[in-house]
Amino acid sequence: MRTKVFYTKLTQWEHWPTYMFYVPLIPYYIYKAIRARNLVFYLAANPAIKYSGNGTESKYKTIQLIPEEFRPRTILVPTSQAFEITREQINSANINYPLIAKPDIGFRGYLVKKIDTENQLKDYLQRNDVAILIQEFIAYKNECGIFYSRVPNKKKGEISSITLKKFLTITGDGASTLSELILNDKRAYLYYELLKNIHKEAINTIPKKGEEKVLTVIGNHSKGTQFLNGNHLICKELRKTVDKINRQIDGWYYGRLDIKYDTFEKLKKGEDFKILEINGIISEPTHIYDVQGASYFTALKSIKSHWKRMNKIARTNHEQFDVSYPKVIPYLKDIFWLRKYSKKIIDLNKAN
Repeated sequence: MRTKVFYTKLTQWEHWPTYMFYVPLIPYYIYKAIRARNLVFYLAANPAIKYSGNGTESKYKTIQLIPEEFRPRTILVPTSQAFEITREQINSANINYPLIAKPDIGFRGYLVKKIDTENQLKDYLQRNDVAILIQEFIAYKNECGIFYSRVPNKKKGEISSITLKKFLTITGDGASTLSELILNDKRAYLYYELLKNIHKEAINTIPKKGEEKVLTVIGNHSKGTQFLNGNHLICKELRKTVDKINRQIDGWYYGRLDIKYDTFEKLKKGEDFKILEINGIISEPTHIYDVQGASYFTALKSIKSHWKRMNKIARTNHEQFDVSYPKVIPYLKDIFWLRKYSKKIIDLNKAN
């Protein structure tokens, strides 16, 4: 099976490593840096977020930027905190099980987990010695990513990407085990080792005929969630809703909102949804990973067009609103720290 998985990921660009989508654009970045006369000019795009959201920012601090009515109840658990304190925090925040746990500084869905019981949470915290976010589990059945940007001297912004997220789901036939159903599914088999761990207690059970089983509720591509192009849903009503939210977040102009919602009609009206995260300059217009009717080169083109928008926002902030460019040396120190930290997260993820 390893050979089959390797061949599939090699031939389907949706699964290619991240650098394949950015290395080809390095010349464009260099050109823009020369024009701006600063190597890190793009870090002025989102002054409200540390380094504009380059991956070193605290998710907890970023979530606090979201208007309270639109954000999940969330607490921060520092490294090595006594579990009794964590329990008190959870109770005070009125967070119930199941809940979501994830690193305060994290990426690609690593260590993001749905926790069903207090014992599971205690075990999770003991095994992962990094600062952890605990969030209420949002039960809305739909999830999407909305890429929004607004040039600071403009009143209206732009929605340039909508990604609808389709969670991995299998349907029982009354004869095959869960393991067999996963292995026979044209997408789920790529994530077999992950799914076997998530469903270890039920992996050899036989789902009833016609029974649908959602294999993972984490809306991340690395967890098997399929990203679908939802750009046909971009409309004036939705933009007005996101404009209104953006005006309540001083200093955020560019990035992706990850949202769980009831129905898209309600979301357009600003009803029945929660913003799980605000992502900054390392956000991707994730609709590009819908391979139907798209190509690797159209994906690169889309990323480049978003970078062009980010460049304009950063330079407008700097030139018209006196947002300073960060100093290069401290920034590089943070990047080196992030590389070391990322390796730790990856190793912990493998061990879980």
